[in-house]
Amino acid sequence: MGPRPTAGSAGNSDQPTAGSAGNSNQSRTRGTRVSRRSFVAAASATTAVGATTIAGCLGRGHDPDTVIMTGATDFEEILHTDGDEPDVQQALWDVGLDEDIRVEVQTVVSDSAQRMQEAQSTLQAGRAPPDIHMMDTGWTIPFILREQTTNLTEELPDDVVDRIEDVYLDEVLETARHPETDDIHGLPLFPDFGMMLYRQDLVEDAGHDTSDWATEPPSWETFSQAVADAQDEAGLNYGLTTQAAAFEGLACCTFNEVMSTWGGGYFGGTEDLFTAGDRPITVTDDSVLDAIRMMRAFIHGDDDEHALEGYPQICPSAIVQWTEEESLSPFEGGDAVANRNWPFAIAATGEDDAFGEDLGVITQPYAVSEDEAEFEGVGGTAAALGGWNLTVSPYTDQIDEVLQVLEAFTHDEVMLTIFELQGFLPPNIDLVEEADPDEIGPIARYVDQIQLAGENAVPRPVTDVWPEQSALIFQEVNAAYRGAKSPSEAMEDLAGRLEGSESEVAARHGE
Repeated sequence: MGPRPTAGSAGNSDQPTAGSAGNSNQSRTRGTRVSRRSFVAAASATTAVGATTIAGCLGRGHDPDTVIMTGATDFEEILHTDGDEPDVQQALWDVGLDEDIRVEVQTVVSDSAQRMQEAQSTLQAGRAPPDIHMMDTGWTIPFILREQTTNLTEELPDDVVDRIEDVYLDEVLETARHPETDDIHGLPLFPDFGMMLYRQDLVEDAGHDTSDWATEPPSWETFSQAVADAQDEAGLNYGLTTQAAAFEGLACCTFNEVMSTWGGGYFGGTEDLFTAGDRPITVTDDSVLDAIRMMRAFIHGDDDEHALEGYPQICPSAIVQWTEEESLSPFEGGDAVANRNWPFAIAATGEDDAFGEDLGVITQPYAVSEDEAEFEGVGGTAAALGGWNLTVSPYTDQIDEVLQVLEAFTHDEVMLTIFELQGFLPPNIDLVEEADPDEIGPIARYVDQIQLAGENAVPRPVTDVWPEQSALIFQEVNAAYRGAKSPSEAMEDLAGRLEGSESEVAARHGE
């Protein structure tokens, strides 16, 4: 998931683009946030830039020591600055990259699905540069399985591989491994996590104690009632705004989170996320159905025969058409109590001239604890995982230089520079505490919540068939949310279609 996001990772978070949404959502998910200096400028610039390329980068260019990587404009703008402030290139040199090696960005659209298609077209044609592809965590594995990436476990020095294995967030590193050999084929550049933002002042004015929510997120029942009371007390039009359009961000992220907090999963627990063909299909389980029924209560209220009892109506019906930006707008404008979004939204709403310290941030509320959940890795609070990986093109003629660049990206100093300049979270999540609070802005107040999100990150089930399965999921979940189908009807239809997809994979593998 680029600039002021675009799912996805959808979305990722680039962004994700929660993974990166694969339709009109653009890629606001899971890896999309913007610097405080260029919040508005980067958002508008990326929308306009399209699939442009920097001068001289369609070919190798004149300098044989130039390494070309893909990226959106929000990363390009911090790679080389005007010399008056730190930049990523200098940080790479400072940790030992040969000063003859210069990195340049081939700019691409922020929409994650379009970026995936562009990378696929380039790699299928055997073209390089780009030497390094920035790939969404939601679709790196299909490229690995098609042998369109370089095995970094084999190519990088052993001590560098050990450093990656030791300090990088396991959940994001799993999205860059070969699912059969466990070798690393991508270097995580930054992760992204789904967060719940809320007006702490309004919730407390309505009589609810939020003092421990940051470290002990409340139940969905407690949270939704607090939001409903705050909405009534403040006379706002909206309670909770979130993303529920029929797009990648629904399948990878917002529903994935809600379902996980109810103890459910598409294919059982987290042990079955990355290998397709022989997985249980669990979308008709009560845990998944109850997650949808709760959302039906949030959207349609007591009048809906499929709404779960005990949950107030707090979401506008329009969320079934909303992605990240549409859902943020009412909250940012002061007309909503809460908004589920990515960390970029903290920068948008946590400044002193916005909500300041009245902004509360937590990981997702939950309905079922981990101990109560039937499957491993679900239950309790959750944060959908988005973000972006760096993969090396197998067609590059700059392999030695490229590997030096990747090695430099593994250093803490480089991760911190990227975080402080643009707000992209470091893949070594422990570094969040070491960043300069004056540089990272409002997110400095929410370090504990960000680390808790990393500890409870929920990846999407990324395999070579995830793009196909994701579309099946978001279509059926959206239909259930809208009321076009009952929860059980939608999930039974989905189960049948997922079973067909899994059977095709098994047949291809001779299982």
